[in-house]
Amino acid sequence: MEVMEASCAISGGGPAGMMLGLILARAGLDVVVLEKHADFFRDFRGDTIHPSTIGVLGELGLRDAFLGLPHNSIRTLDAVVDGTRLHPIDFGRLKPPNDFLVLAPQWDFLTFLAQEAERYPNFRLLLQTEATGLIREGDVVRGLMARGPGGELRVEADLTVAADGRDSVLRAAAGLRPRRFGVPIDVIWFRLPKPKVTQPSTLAYLGDGAMVVTIDRGDYFQTGLVIAKGGIDELEEAGLPAFRSAVAGAAPFLREPLETITDWAPLTLLSVQVDRLPRWYRHGFLAIGDAAHAMSPAFGVGVNYAVQDAVAAANALAAPLRDGPVDLRLLDAVQRRRLPAVEWMQRIQLAAHRRISRPGAGPILPSPPSPALRLAIAAATPLVQRFTAQLVGRGLRPESVAPDLR
Repeated sequence: MEVMEASCAISGGGPAGMMLGLILARAGLDVVVLEKHADFFRDFRGDTIHPSTIGVLGELGLRDAFLGLPHNSIRTLDAVVDGTRLHPIDFGRLKPPNDFLVLAPQWDFLTFLAQEAERYPNFRLLLQTEATGLIREGDVVRGLMARGPGGELRVEADLTVAADGRDSVLRAAAGLRPRRFGVPIDVIWFRLPKPKVTQPSTLAYLGDGAMVVTIDRGDYFQTGLVIAKGGIDELEEAGLPAFRSAVAGAAPFLREPLETITDWAPLTLLSVQVDRLPRWYRHGFLAIGDAAHAMSPAFGVGVNYAVQDAVAAANALAAPLRDGPVDLRLLDAVQRRRLPAVEWMQRIQLAAHRRISRPGAGPILPSPPSPALRLAIAAATPLVQRFTAQLVGRGLRPESVAPDLR
């Protein structure tokens, strides 16, 4: 069995794990990140890089390099509700220069972080290597066990971090159980070629009892149809024409591209869940990102919150880790800093699912809206935009990299 030693062992090469690994490696700590897949290429993952994450990259001196990768930058996101176009989010109301949202494949973002981290000789990324359990000494976690291409692996570490997603193996091994919240929806993701006549950047189309999400990926739309929780069997039983009709009912301009969907193979089901751990840590162990709190895809904030967890953890733990295992109070401080923002955002997401994105719900706005309603919407829009730009673009508690870690 191969044995490694590190200051920090991280299970999971997603946004939380890669950002934490990068910052700790820059601080001179020995870091091992385990990623169970052979690469980062997974479709239909969070592809929105929010203004606060762009700001973190800027603090690390990586902003320009990242923005040099292929991407789309947008300052506004619209929603079309029962045929009425609304302008609820305007990132241009944030303080420049990070006053826009980046749409980029998550695999490009993760590959970029990995390449930057691998510039440091004290950073090791182990692909095709999956954590299988924890190394314990009494009630203290001393590292993790893993399985990789070379067989069994033992990584002894002062701090072990679970960043391995909402079905975290290490979270379960640590005896941490999330509190789960009922979410009434799932999402079917698929690609559609762009029609000849496209629309402005639009977050969602709501109409005819359906909600459709469209993410501009250059030459195609990453498209999501919100369905009732567990409703995939009913949808498949109704057949592809019913599926196409549901999408086109909310987003009529997609009717022609929908004809390219000729079987169920291109469709991917995302089972939406919202949960969070009452406690994120044990002695020598910390959970962050989806391992600590699974977020709904509502508002696309999952990547943002995972990165903010990583920044908060690095700020609190980098210096103490230079002297060995960290005090339990420091791990508790990371949770206490991040938990309120997570709780509030999850409440907002759950409220949105109950009141807005529930499949089969009746009209939200009259179509067409009355002149008085149009005036009210126009008057309220600037106030809404200021709130949503902060809520979605920066989060309820934005994190900045500590000066000594930049």
